[in-house]
Amino acid sequence: MATANYKELLEAGCHFGHLTRKWNPNMAPYIFMEKNGIHIIDLNKTVAKLEEASAALNQIAKSGKKILFVATKKQAKDLTAQKVEQINMPFITERWSGGMLTNFATVRKAVRKLNSLEKMEKDGTFEKISKRERLSKSRQRDKLNKTIGSISDLNRLPAALFIVDIHKEHIAVAEAKKLGIPTFAIVDTNSNPNEVDFAIPANDDSSASVAKILDIVCSSIGEGLEERKATKEAAKKTEKVADEKEA
Repeated sequence: MATANYKELLEAGCHFGHLTRKWNPNMAPYIFMEKNGIHIIDLNKTVAKLEEASAALNQIAKSGKKILFVATKKQAKDLTAQKVEQINMPFITERWSGGMLTNFATVRKAVRKLNSLEKMEKDGTFEKISKRERLSKSRQRDKLNKTIGSISDLNRLPAALFIVDIHKEHIAVAEAKKLGIPTFAIVDTNSNPNEVDFAIPANDDSSASVAKILDIVCSSIGEGLEERKATKEAAKKTEKVADEKEA
């Protein structure tokens, strides 16, 4: 399984926290020192927490369940989408709409609407309607695609949430907590690590830091998916051999 490397985390700047006056006292166990008015995160703690979170995410992926990634802040949204797409997991990088989890039935309805509009475009229905109606439906499709296109494969509530910056994504954290959905997150020195189940103490403002954490996390999830695939194929082979013996 992918492991965290102290040196790589250091080079990515994962140890830089916020200004000391902005700190959350609950982050004290993860702070190594104070330097030039900035808190420095203890990367030994980051390595341990990152490995713990990666192992748990690996098992969730291995079980075939979905992990929803949430990262709407400017410096994390594009790289999150890029990395998460590679492991075929859902993600939210535009605005988190209140009720995304707690009112999931409505979200599913919107996803069905998006799928219906995309089907209309593909099967030529768009060409049979008026130009004005076609423009209206195209705009509706584009709007839905922007907000929920990346979760169109999410048929049920996710098994877990991975969040970049719980301070910014506090609504997503609250909704997951209300529904008992496990939460994993990159937690900086200005946030409360007790708000989530698996807190990874690290710089959540630097693109390099977020990218490094996501690389390790996504790699562990990818390995879990591969293990699931290998287990399924082995089971099929065993079943085939058993059928041949019976024949």
